[in-house]
Amino acid sequence: MNTLKLKIPPPVYLLAFAGLMWAIHTGLPLLHLIPAPWNKLGLGLIAVAVIVDFWSLGLFFRAHTTFNPLHPERTQALVTTGTYRYTRNPMYVGMLIILSGWGIWLGSVSPLLLLPVFVWVLTVQQIVPEEIMLEQKFGDAYLGYKARVVRWLW
Repeated sequence: MNTLKLKIPPPVYLLAFAGLMWAIHTGLPLLHLIPAPWNKLGLGLIAVAVIVDFWSLGLFFRAHTTFNPLHPERTQALVTTGTYRYTRNPMYVGMLIILSGWGIWLGSVSPLLLLPVFVWVLTVQQIVPEEIMLEQKFGDAYLGYKARVVRWLW
């Protein structure tokens, strides 16, 4: 297994990609697409994403299970309600929406090109190892959930 898997907290990936998006925007701004004041729509997306993330986090607290993404083996309950009815990873979807809002705020197309890379990195480094652990821990219950609910929103 890759030694970085489950070693870097997902918010670190979020901040790293936000920084990369800013660097690409300032160094190689392709097609300034969203001028002010329209770029402020990105702030609205960020606000919605933060609400989704905190709501999803609250569901973990309500289920009395860990939300620590570095130790999915400590999970005590499978959360399948609320935002988890639509995606198996609403907090990670929230991070993607935050980055999308950040890209809109920046206004050029170039930062948005990093969004698929973020999805790929988070999937490989975090989500797949989490899913392996959840399959081992919850067996058929998790496999059934996995069959009903998509990983991201697609």
